[in-house]
Amino acid sequence: MENAHHIRLTATELGTLWATYINDTMARCVISYFLAKIEDTEAKPVIELALSITESHIEQLSKLFQSENFPIPHGFSDEDVRLSAKRLYSDSFFLYYIKNMATVGLATYGVAFTSASRSDARDFFHRCLLQTVELDQAVTAVLQSKGLYIRPPYITAPDSVHFVENTRFLSGGFFGFVEKRPLISIEIAHLFSNAQTNGLGCTLLLGFSQVVHNQKLRDYFARGTGISAKHTDVFAKILKDEHLPVPMTWDSDVTTSTEAPFSDKLMLFHVSLLVAAGTGNYGAAAAASPRKDVAAQYVRLAAEIASYAEDGATLMIEHGWLEEPPHAPKRSSLISASQS
Repeated sequence: MENAHHIRLTATELGTLWATYINDTMARCVISYFLAKIEDTEAKPVIELALSITESHIEQLSKLFQSENFPIPHGFSDEDVRLSAKRLYSDSFFLYYIKNMATVGLATYGVAFTSASRSDARDFFHRCLLQTVELDQAVTAVLQSKGLYIRPPYITAPDSVHFVENTRFLSGGFFGFVEKRPLISIEIAHLFSNAQTNGLGCTLLLGFSQVVHNQKLRDYFARGTGISAKHTDVFAKILKDEHLPVPMTWDSDVTTSTEAPFSDKLMLFHVSLLVAAGTGNYGAAAAASPRKDVAAQYVRLAAEIASYAEDGATLMIEHGWLEEPPHAPKRSSLISASQS
C-alpha cells in the first residue's frame, strides 16, 4: 500500500488519463446519438451500457484531475453532437461500432493498466478493463443472437506436431522464385481482423463524407474512404488466394442523410483515432507474420496511413482544434527566462 505522502502522477499516467478523458468525451457524443436513433429493442441495452460506462469514466477522471489541480481537458461536449439529426447509420452498424470500440478499449486499457504505478490510476484502469469486458460480452451476445456476428475463418487442426525444417517457412514468394507457404493461423487472424476494421472504417468515413460541409474535410474523408477500401481489398486478396473467406463490408448501412449529427471537429478527431488504432494493428500484425510478403504489405500500408494521419493533424491545427497533450517543460526557455 502506498504511504501517506502524496505521490505525483507519472508522465505515463498523465498521458493515458488525459487521452482517456478526451476519447470518452468524444465517445459520449457518438453513443448518445446512437441511443437517440436505435430502434432495435434487443440492441438498445448495449448502447445504454456503453453510454453509462463512458459517462462514469468522465465523472471519475474529472474528480481525479481536480484533486491534482490539473486542468480538465476541453474534449467534446453537447455542442459537438446533434441528437435531432437524421439517422446516418443502421442499427446493425451501431452494434459493430460498439464491438470495435470494446476491442480497441481492451487493448488500450490493458497497456494503460500495466504501465500505471499509482494505486488510484491502476484501480481506474482495472475498472475500465472489467467494464469493457462486460460491454464486449454484451454486444457479442446480441450480434450472435441476431446472426450478425462474423466469425474468423476455420482451418483444419494438425494431426501431429511439426517443426519448421528450412527458411522457406519465411518466404513470401518474392519475384516468384520460391513458392509461398500457406498462411499460418495468426497471420489469418490479423488479416481477417484488419480487413474487418478497415471495412468498418470505410463505412464510417463514407457517412462523414456525406454530411460534412467543409470542403477540405470532405476531400480528406473521401480520401480516407478510398484508403480503407484499398486496404480491405489488399487483405481480402491475400485471404482469397488461400481460399479463405473474407469479412463483409457495411456500405449499405449508411443512409442517404446529408444532415451532420456531429461537429466537423469531432469527425476529424474520430478519424485520427481510427488511424492511430490502425497503425497499432498493422505493427502488431507485421511482427506476428513470419511470411515476408505479408509483413511487407503491412509496412507499406502503414506508411500510407502515417502520411494520411499527418495531413489530418495539419487540418486539426489549421482549425485550432488540436488540444495539446501534457508535455515536459521546455527547459531552454526556462533557463533563458531566468537569465533575463
